[in-house]
Amino acid sequence: MIRRIIMTALCALLVSAGTACSSKPDNMPYEPDTPEPDAHAGLFVSEYGTMEFSGDGESVTIDFSDELAELSGLPSGRHEAAYVFLSGDLPPHGSMPVRYDTAHELKITVDDVSSVIDMAIVAEDGKAYLGVGTVTPEKIPMLFRSEESYIPAVFEKQKGD
Repeated sequence: MIRRIIMTALCALLVSAGTACSSKPDNMPYEPDTPEPDAHAGLFVSEYGTMEFSGDGESVTIDFSDELAELSGLPSGRHEAAYVFLSGDLPPHGSMPVRYDTAHELKITVDDVSSVIDMAIVAEDGKAYLGVGTVTPEKIPMLFRSEESYIPAVFEKQKGD
């Protein structure tokens, strides 16, 4: 008798969990109930290079060091590029374009070469913290990595831009 009660409760729990998991959220990917922030504009600098955003939400001039170029697969030096902030992997659709304050990734494309770079703050202990709100109007923390190594690069907006 007790076994039957437990089995019935487990079945009910599985059915309700399956229903909850299969329903598509109304707000996917997550969009805050606030106005979308203005696109980045101006010069953002890190010890590994620069990114100069035009303010149109699509184009950027990058100037990456050899180290960032090697980890990202993008060319080193100064190049015109396109960019889009992405949600990160959202099954079943994958990464989707989002506003930067909800982004987990940044896709940069130079000519026909694209690279998706994680948006992350790396602590002194080496742990990476991803999440909503990582990218701000003044700061773009990025984690360039390969299987062998990684470089955290925080691009900060230069004052006066």
